[in-house]
Amino acid sequence: MSPDKIDIPGLLSRMPMFSALSPDDLAHIAAATRERRLDKGERLFQRGDAPKGFFLVVWGQVKLAFTSSQGNEKVVEILGPLQSFGEAVMFLDQPYPVLAEALADALILHIGSAAVFGLIDADPKFARKLLAGLSIRLHSMVRDVESYALRSSTQRVIGYLLQLAESTPCAAQGERSVELPTSKQVIASRLSLTPETLSRIFHELSGAGLISVHGKQIVIHDAERLAAHD
Repeated sequence: MSPDKIDIPGLLSRMPMFSALSPDDLAHIAAATRERRLDKGERLFQRGDAPKGFFLVVWGQVKLAFTSSQGNEKVVEILGPLQSFGEAVMFLDQPYPVLAEALADALILHIGSAAVFGLIDADPKFARKLLAGLSIRLHSMVRDVESYALRSSTQRVIGYLLQLAESTPCAAQGERSVELPTSKQVIASRLSLTPETLSRIFHELSGAGLISVHGKQIVIHDAERLAAHD
């Protein structure tokens, strides 16, 4: 297998919605799947484009965003490896309400809608898994709205840092080091903050001895103290 060749059936089988498919069904979906390689800053689709399937990130990062009438960009979601997007719009058969842009060089799989609809008709278990995935996404969006409405800007930043740290093992002294996955400007938009507010909060948390900031590298000195900070 050449370095540029990827195992599409293997990647699809790692998605929860496709994990129980037979090899024949996986091959059918893989035949309707196309690779798309994006450079950093390249658009995958624009707001208003018509959907013809949904997408899976193989590697890299993609942001979903829209631009307000004042020209300000709001980042709705930041997606990484093995995360999918676009399923709900595919079912609605309506134009994309957001744009998708690569935050880093990325490899994306586009899974054609006709093959997905065929599996739904043939396999109720597949339909339930697809609905479960969409439900998880919906609950995540509800939590986001709740966070923006009920939590202070500082609490939002702390929650984001702790979420990044969940998969990071503690060092001997209990510290956790996390790397911001994208620019502070994009993260600020994702948290419904201005970049200036995010920088101010990082400065305040650093001054309180809770974190240290070294570019994109953030050291959390004590996760419990950080979580309790208000």
